[in-house]
Amino acid sequence: MTPIITAFERSPDGGKGLARDMRVRWALEEVGQPYDVRLVSFREMKEPEHRARHPFGQIPTYEEGDLVLFESGAIVLHVAERRAGLLPDDPNARARAIAWMFAALGTVEPPILERATAVIAERDKPWTKERLPLVDDRIRVRLGDLSAHLGGADWLDGGFSAGDLLMVHALLRLGASGLLDEYPNLAAYVARAQARPAYQRAFEAQRAVFTGESPRS
Repeated sequence: MTPIITAFERSPDGGKGLARDMRVRWALEEVGQPYDVRLVSFREMKEPEHRARHPFGQIPTYEEGDLVLFESGAIVLHVAERRAGLLPDDPNARARAIAWMFAALGTVEPPILERATAVIAERDKPWTKERLPLVDDRIRVRLGDLSAHLGGADWLDGGFSAGDLLMVHALLRLGASGLLDEYPNLAAYVARAQARPAYQRAFEAQRAVFTGESPRS
């Protein structure tokens, strides 16, 4: 059965691949799983039909037969556990890859999202000018630790995994800030992931929703 995911009808990121359905698209592309997309408007996201899939009225969601999931990290983990390509076979390496998934969403991403809120939603607030440098310093702490761990390796723990997928997608939100450029190995890490054919296919599919164009074959 072909899974169905939900995505923004009109993504607020302007087709830059930052909306969270991108993570799910990318994961499905990595494992070679075809999927369908149900586009929803901001109004439809808050209506009962969609809230039956996602209690908080957000995207993405994932439907496969009788299974309905929400939360991008949970969906990526589901895809990775059931289809080869995103988690190692070795049990210990598999556990470490899952730990990196949690680290991406629970440790690295929160201050990055805090920055996005300050820059986008609170830019006109009187405290933003003073708050932003503090947020940036918290991000630098996380980036410094991540950079030290990665060192000269291509990926976080052996081969590319779902941990790298979620980590890179979290880091992508720093693109315009210049913070990632302070850590050349992390900038190269993100670029390496973006060069993967599966990422490119997912990006083109999401971008096409915003532009109204068909994804390149």
